[in-house]
Amino acid sequence: MGADRTEAKGADPANRDPRREKKQLGRSFGALTLLGVLLVVAGLVGLVYAGLATLTSMFLFGWLLLIGGVVGLLHAVQSRKGNYFWLAVIVAAINLAAGVVILCRPQASAEALTMFAALLFLTGGVFRLVGALVVRGANFGLALVQGAFGILLGVLILASWPGSSLYVIGTFFSLALLFDGLSLIATGFAARRILGLVSEDEAARGPGGAGGARQTVENRPVEDQERSNN
Repeated sequence: MGADRTEAKGADPANRDPRREKKQLGRSFGALTLLGVLLVVAGLVGLVYAGLATLTSMFLFGWLLLIGGVVGLLHAVQSRKGNYFWLAVIVAAINLAAGVVILCRPQASAEALTMFAALLFLTGGVFRLVGALVVRGANFGLALVQGAFGILLGVLILASWPGSSLYVIGTFFSLALLFDGLSLIATGFAARRILGLVSEDEAARGPGGAGGARQTVENRPVEDQERSNN
């Protein structure tokens, strides 16, 4: 029985069907492309309805905090004999409280997150601009443009706050979905193209390639014998 199992295990790699594996890979990359298309559609819809995308992203964020808080609390209870039990409980309680507040007051939470994002853009732009002026490295122009763009974006968001909270988070969320979807589509098409090139290469070789190689291997002993006789 052990020998039969060993033979079966040794025969598994030889019994693999390359065509079936290529079809499975093609289906996987097709599903990846389909997911990218869905993300692109969701991103475009979110850009059109930025307010709805903002509320949707806030509800998603709130539920993620709630789920993370529950999981963290369960993990803290399971490892209550550890040294960081109370720290894990405090972190889980903060996540639960933040999730409840966001779900109960999504508009106020969006306003607070929008101001936080604007301050991040503003401070990040200032640091990049000052760093570019001080260092003056190889990417001086790019760093200067990025810093100025961050400052401008932060100022524009703060200038129209709290009205900007209705569309800023939704716009960023939709843009993230759009670019992620485009990346998945490009990956899926590139992978399917590579599979197509491999299939065309194998078809161009045909069965004669293996036969020719086998015939060459069989003729080598005859040639070696003739050379030794000479």
